[in-house]
Amino acid sequence: MFMGTYYNSIDAKNRMIVPSKHRDQLGGKCVITKGLDKCLYIYSLPDWEKQLEKIAVLPESDPKVRGYIRHVCANALECDFDKQGRIVIPAELKEYAGIDKELVTMGAMKKIEVWGKEVWDAPDNDTKMDADEFAESLTQYNF
Repeated sequence: MFMGTYYNSIDAKNRMIVPSKHRDQLGGKCVITKGLDKCLYIYSLPDWEKQLEKIAVLPESDPKVRGYIRHVCANALECDFDKQGRIVIPAELKEYAGIDKELVTMGAMKKIEVWGKEVWDAPDNDTKMDADEFAESLTQYNF
């Protein structure tokens, strides 16, 4: 289970250091792809395979499913860690997530989210909920 928030940066060669706590859980390899909220997702290989299994049962006759498959799978890349625990973020993914230099890397249960710090801190970032809104939205799931 991935947890915690870390602040780091990307270097001139588009490499980011994956926090050591997360690296240990990933086991030397990972998959990075576009997330749903202008961020990137990093999965362990077993969790990526589970995600693909879930996607495989979706009806490809639905144009939204096809779009989701393209969004997630066409942009996925298997990464190896270098000796310093870094992975390369491809230019297209870096641009999608609005990553310039500073990053926010956070555990999100079965995946890691990577945000450009400016995107995460932006006042119009509507992925952050206030406590009341959060509690109200979870009541529909009997939580």
